Amino acid sequence: MDLNSKKVIVIGAGISGFAAAKLAKKLGADVIMSDANEKVEEKHDLKPLREAGIKIVLGKQTEELFEGAELVIISPAVPRHIPILEKIGQKVPVISEVEFAYKLAKAPIFAVTGTNGKTTTTMLLGELMKTVYGPYNVGVGGNIGTPLCEECYRIGKDGCIVAEISSYQMEASSEFTTKGAAILNVTPDHLARHKTMDVYQAEKEKVFAHHTKDDFLVLNYDDERTRSMAQRANSTICFFSSSQELEEGAFVKDGQLVIRWHGMLHIICKVDEMQIKGSHNVENALAALALAFLAGGDTAKMAQMLKNFAPVEHRIEPVRTLNGVTYYNDSKATNPEAANKAIGTFHHIILIAGGDDKKTPLDEFYALVNERVDKLILVGDGAARFKEEALKHGYSAENILEAGYSMEKAVEMAYNEAKAPQVVLLSPACASFDMYDGYEARGRDFKRIVNELK
Repeated sequence: MDLNSKKVIVIGAGISGFAAAKLAKKLGADVIMSDANEKVEEKHDLKPLREAGIKIVLGKQTEELFEGAELVIISPAVPRHIPILEKIGQKVPVISEVEFAYKLAKAPIFAVTGTNGKTTTTMLLGELMKTVYGPYNVGVGGNIGTPLCEECYRIGKDGCIVAEISSYQMEASSEFTTKGAAILNVTPDHLARHKTMDVYQAEKEKVFAHHTKDDFLVLNYDDERTRSMAQRANSTICFFSSSQELEEGAFVKDGQLVIRWHGMLHIICKVDEMQIKGSHNVENALAALALAFLAGGDTAKMAQMLKNFAPVEHRIEPVRTLNGVTYYNDSKATNPEAANKAIGTFHHIILIAGGDDKKTPLDEFYALVNERVDKLILVGDGAARFKEEALKHGYSAENILEAGYSMEKAVEMAYNEAKAPQVVLLSPACASFDMYDGYEARGRDFKRIVNELK
């Protein structure tokens, strides 16, 4: 990709925007970093960008900003369809950071997307791919926190890239292509931005839009929306299922993870040999194993890697056991479907939930809460609706506690209520932006408070 002496505008001063700006500058471009938030420097240090020779423009973007631009790169948080970008896009290419990454990539890309389970599956796939490409030839990036463009630039043609891909990243992507992709599930999320489930799903399906039979697509057979994608894909399809035996694909048989492919049954390992627990992690493991197997993975090496794979931070992460009560950080559960996976893993739960409410349906959430949660502690903006829905679904008002906007108070309440064999579970079913900069900050704050308990 030739950017030498070209004017490149990067929109969005976040992790991926910073990386794209620095990389474009390294490739010889004249780069401007723009963010609509005039106070962005209160959160982010822009000094390294200025030192690299990147011009910073803060405040509302105008047409003058884009005069002479030959490329616009936008961060995932920036909607592609805002008026200024729609207008500029008629004259200048407007692409996502992951599209920029794809254009730089020399190695094949294997993508993981879906509403829930992406991060665990991506990290596991990255480890499994090391058994195929070697420990130093695998890049892991994207929505997982490491900018994809950095990894695509770093990894040579003899390696591979494992990418966690979100629907936001696909909005401004049209050429992005993968050698293999896994789609885990599609449930209501991000509808404030995408408006409809069909639009949301269409963004997910872009990961296989350019596939041929030489490319691989791993789909969740148990999820109706993902199963139906096989009808629209030109890929070689491999289904996975945690609930039934498949004629071909990855599934559980006699308590073991197995892959049946071209008439041969490959036994990987026993489910209870994995360190990552819960039915959702069985699905995640099956998806990652299927994609790595199709990429040439050796089943014995993959089995050993899977047995050694530790839980991901913020996803049913054990924090501490105190007085016989174990505290779990599941801050990454930013929607009810993700929280359901964690709640379904335990019995007798003291649950901390609430936050920046996505206003998604809570029927299945409260079906599980009624069955497994002894006390419900609510925090943040979502507390009022979550309490209203709890009462509507027959959950006892006596078992609902409210901690306002204080995680300290929520943990204190949980500590006072919990008795072995109960567990304390932070699984908010909401985003975090009413109280924190992201789910990572929320999870780390929870862990800090728990570790300070006497």
